[in-house]
Amino acid sequence: MMRIIVAEDDSISRKLLKTILEQLGYQVDALENGEDAWLAFEKDPTSIVVTDWLMPKMDGLAFTRKIRARSAEEYTYIILLTANTQTVENYYAAMDAGVDDFLEKPLDRERLWSRLRVAERILSYTKRIGRLESMLPICSYCKKIRDGKEYWKQVEEYMSQHTGVTFSHSICPECYEKVIKPQLKDMRRPPVQEG
Repeated sequence: MMRIIVAEDDSISRKLLKTILEQLGYQVDALENGEDAWLAFEKDPTSIVVTDWLMPKMDGLAFTRKIRARSAEEYTYIILLTANTQTVENYYAAMDAGVDDFLEKPLDRERLWSRLRVAERILSYTKRIGRLESMLPICSYCKKIRDGKEYWKQVEEYMSQHTGVTFSHSICPECYEKVIKPQLKDMRRPPVQEG
């Protein structure tokens, strides 16, 4: 069951939203302001957040900015609830903060459901993209890695450029027995003279 954090200062709207989301099959943490919602999110991040815009302590845009400022592997889809008339300035302010979608008050169950379907679809795509990006194409023969520009690089060079890791080289016991030891034996044998 997917968990959603809800930040809504109006107790009636918060209870209504929690009830609807639970009926739709979600586990819900409903909090009365952005500050409490941020603390809950920081402790246990969720994939979906539904937040009111205007709240005491921390408003929905400040809450959104805090979510976007953290470094995370998983994307969080944020739906902003607003009773404000959607002016162009408000729309841009919310988008700049990192809001993904909007729902106007009073809350409509069908619109909420449709926004959540979109959120789930986008979240599944971001997870799939993350998995694809985490795969490294490596040559089966020479073990070079292909970067995004179609250049093939040694593993050490690629890892150093992308992670800052440096390498020291050694020989594992298996390779020593299979490769190095036979070469050492060949080096000790006197050359065969033809004659």
